[in-house]
Amino acid sequence: MENKKEKQLTLRGIIIGIIGSIIITTSSIYVALRMGALPWPTVFVAILSMTVLRVLGKTNLKEINVTQTAMSSGAMVAGGLAFTIPGIWIIGLESEINITSVLIVTIAGTILGAVFTALIRKYFIVQEPLPFPIGEAAYETLETSEKLGKNAAFLFISMGLSAIFVFIRDWFMLIPANINFSKLEEKKLHLGLWLSPMAVGIGYIVGPLYTGVWFIGAAIAYFLLIPLGVNLNIFGNEAIAEAFKNSLGIGLMIGTGLGILIKGILPKAKKIYGSSISNAGKKVKVSLPFIFALTVFVLTLFTEMSFLSSVLIIFGVWITTTMSASLTGQSGINPMEIFGIIILLFIKLVSGTGNIGSVEGFLIAAIVAIACGLTGDVMNDFKTGHLIGTDPKKQLIAETIGGVVGAVVSVFVLFFMVKAYGGVGPGTDLLAPQAYAVSTMVNGLPDTLGFTIGLIVGFILYIFNVPGMTLGLGFYLPMTISSVVFIGGILRFIFDRIRPKSTQKGIIISSGLLGGEGIAGVLIAIIKVLTAG
Repeated sequence: MENKKEKQLTLRGIIIGIIGSIIITTSSIYVALRMGALPWPTVFVAILSMTVLRVLGKTNLKEINVTQTAMSSGAMVAGGLAFTIPGIWIIGLESEINITSVLIVTIAGTILGAVFTALIRKYFIVQEPLPFPIGEAAYETLETSEKLGKNAAFLFISMGLSAIFVFIRDWFMLIPANINFSKLEEKKLHLGLWLSPMAVGIGYIVGPLYTGVWFIGAAIAYFLLIPLGVNLNIFGNEAIAEAFKNSLGIGLMIGTGLGILIKGILPKAKKIYGSSISNAGKKVKVSLPFIFALTVFVLTLFTEMSFLSSVLIIFGVWITTTMSASLTGQSGINPMEIFGIIILLFIKLVSGTGNIGSVEGFLIAAIVAIACGLTGDVMNDFKTGHLIGTDPKKQLIAETIGGVVGAVVSVFVLFFMVKAYGGVGPGTDLLAPQAYAVSTMVNGLPDTLGFTIGLIVGFILYIFNVPGMTLGLGFYLPMTISSVVFIGGILRFIFDRIRPKSTQKGIIISSGLLGGEGIAGVLIAIIKVLTAG
């Protein structure tokens, strides 16, 4: 029976959540820019919240869950930002944007994400409950709290070792960042390894199925498409083959996004949105028009966005946060930047392509991606909370606080990182592949045929329940990253069969590898900026 005296939303929990949000957000920006992939922080923050609260004294699972919600909210806000806005630097428009506009857009995306998450929570968590596998994993972690000491030790030891490794690799440069195979390169077979603990951790967390599909995409692209295409004179040179490959990968991902909309959302639209409106309380219904009007006013007046784009973005976020919740709930995947691209294309269609400026295009995609990132993350936390019996209103407050803190932190860390590393995009240390995908939609596709083929194939694959989005990720990420992620997936496959009871322990260790490299990477960036010149 529920103990109603259990404290849930506490001052110490919010303070811990804010501090945790700063740390997780900082790490997430680094991981997103370097890797082009950002695994859920849910299990990581569940253990971290539990550890700190237990050290401070008496606590309970509901307080831990609310604290965890505040702590994790900023991670996917950072992801939405890092997956879109860096495209401004990629196409050389940094002089046309300022930090104030980016900050306003990031906060706007966070607020809209929080609002629409609150509206759809009951449908996806209670009325038509989806599994939300990441949220359930966090619940199982919290339920086995008697093993706290051992789990916390695994987390912090792996985090520390990962951070030490990164400092040796990137600061002291005693370990190479990449291992390349020159003889294979001569034959245009681009196989290599990025020596990255977090890449292995990401592969382990994602699991063998999705990393296998990811690697298949990379193998097709780098072992077949490019070398055969060049040798058979299908492509004039390797650069043209690369452009086709990248466009094909982007098309696969956007085609999957359209499949989600057409197959997963539109047939249930009346039920989903009708339920969202009916579940909203009287105060919420009264306040929503004010929130939306204020958002449109601020975006139009203080950013590069037009009035029409600012209005349309409200409806775009409403639809895409629903898509985000649906896909996250079913598969644990949340392609936030693809949702941003879909709404960008829609607004371009309505406004007329020539009426949307390049910077405005990035801001549109960013608002959608940030809102969808927040929705996917917090719906996992809501799933955990529903299983525990946490008050969702308390979680919503924590989500909003942690999300806004993450929004502010992520913007400043992004500008800091770009300054420290001297640039962003292909050929730099900050690859930002998702932002590159957005930049192609803003600035013009490298290869229209490749994109069209990918779009059709991605849509068809989704209809037949094949993870085309993950396949597309393999197409446009460097093989050095894909190969190491695949190694992580293979390790998960092996350990799941040899030591199936150790799966959760492996996820905890992998979370530590991820967090350690992310935090160390940002610390190195800060040192570089402070000691420059």
